[in-house]
Amino acid sequence: MLSTLLNIFKIPELRNKILFTFGMLAAYRIGFVVPVPGVDQAKMGGASSGGGGGLGDLINTFELFTGGNLSQSTIFGLGIMPYISASIIFQLLVTVVPAFEKLQQEGEAGRKKIQEYTRYATVGLCFINAVIWMRYLTSQGFIYPEYVGGFFGMTFSYGVMALLLLTTGTVFLMWLGEQIDEYGIGNGISLIILAGIVARMPNAGIYVFQNFSWRSTAAENQIDTTKLLLLVTMFIGIVAGAILITQGQRRIPIQQAKQTRGRRVYGGQRHYLPLRVNHGGVMPIIFASSMLIFPGLILGAVYSYWPNSFWDFLRNAFQGGGYLYIVLEVLAIYFFAYFWTTVSFRPKEMANNLRDYGSFIPGLRPGKRTADYLEKVMVRITYVGAGFLALIAIIPTLVASWLSIPFMVSAFLGGTGLLIVVSVALDLVQRVEASLIMRNYPGFLGGDGPIRGARS
Repeated sequence: MLSTLLNIFKIPELRNKILFTFGMLAAYRIGFVVPVPGVDQAKMGGASSGGGGGLGDLINTFELFTGGNLSQSTIFGLGIMPYISASIIFQLLVTVVPAFEKLQQEGEAGRKKIQEYTRYATVGLCFINAVIWMRYLTSQGFIYPEYVGGFFGMTFSYGVMALLLLTTGTVFLMWLGEQIDEYGIGNGISLIILAGIVARMPNAGIYVFQNFSWRSTAAENQIDTTKLLLLVTMFIGIVAGAILITQGQRRIPIQQAKQTRGRRVYGGQRHYLPLRVNHGGVMPIIFASSMLIFPGLILGAVYSYWPNSFWDFLRNAFQGGGYLYIVLEVLAIYFFAYFWTTVSFRPKEMANNLRDYGSFIPGLRPGKRTADYLEKVMVRITYVGAGFLALIAIIPTLVASWLSIPFMVSAFLGGTGLLIVVSVALDLVQRVEASLIMRNYPGFLGGDGPIRGARS
């Protein structure tokens, strides 16, 4: 491993890409702590970190997979989420709107046009999110009194300044991601999210160190030796499982038809069509977590205006860790896993491409029979992938409840953050290893080929 890391800096092109990527991520971390003027950061930080549920859960979940920092309302507070939302919207439009589908089929020019539309939509979503967020801060009294007033609860000059700062912050993050894609190691947006998640790990480590006790009779809020060993063992096992399910593939055998040209016979080769077990990645967990935040917020607001036992029961049931919440989260993950697979996986188009290239699945006729078979296989493996996502999503909540440790520590034992870290880290390792092997350097595993997916 050490020799591989040294080899990375022996290749000028790869070294420059990695250093450029670290420079862009450093710029992101600097803007991450620059606050928006006019916001009472101390008052807001105490409200967002005090207790679970409500604003705290919303902010923690939002920050986890957006790379933003709403708990202190910085210029990067909205994170990269508006850009991700715009990308998802246009990805869905490509599947349902013929004009966008035709545009994507035009090749690189069409994809650049869709990317341009995505940027415009990002600016619009940023403005809408910024208005909602600043209006909420005003209603909660987090804005200094001299800036309060006007139609949206803020003075005109201050409102324009705050909205421009938040919108520009997200647009700048989008630009950083694109620069990493073009001049850096690639996958810039995911690396920005990864940096935001990894930056939380020292806080969890500091908490474990400060609350660790060698005594087996430690207080309930302390971590004894048994708890520590259990946490370390679970972390290693869950990371290994996340890597396995991320790399897991169902390989469909593909036979290429033989073609005779003159006296030579071409084709007849046998290869595989890989289908990912976890085709939706982290998107089902993100959708499910986001959807289940709002019922708790709405029911909490209803209970504050109309307190009775019925609303109190529903409010507690939709808090993280409740039985009803966990059941609904599992069902929502399964629903969004199949929904995302239906949107992004196109068996009919895949079957037509196989037929056009003269390939076929042994025992199946090209065309509709092949498409039906691919769809049937994908439905089965999606069930397994969604089951793993559901398991890894509820592990942090169960561990926090059983071991009496805060969610900031148990969050690294599963959930969206762990899957993002594993998937982005694997992609980064594969990109670096491909560059090393292309220049006849050994990879991270010391082999002659890149890291491959596990078969299932």
